Amino acid sequence: MALVIEGEERIAAPLQKVWEALNDPEVLKATIPGCQSLDMKSPTEMAATVVLKIGPIKATFNGEVTLKNLKPPHSYTIQGEGKGGIAGFAKGGADVTLTEDGPDATVLKYAAKADVGGKIAQLGSRLIESTSKKLAGQFFSSFGEKVGG
Repeated sequence: MALVIEGEERIAAPLQKVWEALNDPEVLKATIPGCQSLDMKSPTEMAATVVLKIGPIKATFNGEVTLKNLKPPHSYTIQGEGKGGIAGFAKGGADVTLTEDGPDATVLKYAAKADVGGKIAQLGSRLIESTSKKLAGQFFSSFGEKVGG
């Protein structure tokens, strides 16, 4: 089952600072909902463990994240795939674009596509879509507070 999530967040920080935070595993680990670990394997590859609860299913996803199409400090594509054992899998990516909004603010826009399968996909598209949007919203508002706060 595929879904698309788009949005934007205004962050009270200069563009370069936001770019650096988007590439900082400690910042990402602190702001990704349910993230247990996030380790850099190379400048463009990370390994992650995330625990998520979607409806009645709670699963631990182990996955790989890759950064592509890097255009520092303005945009990149983040792609990932996670396996949650019996719960299923999730894979997808997001195009992230940063635009300067004055000297001390940045607008972060994202367009994400995700595909889920297994038991999670059986929960129904409405629940998965609302949970995904909620998690994306939590990440970007938490990221904005951490970087701009």
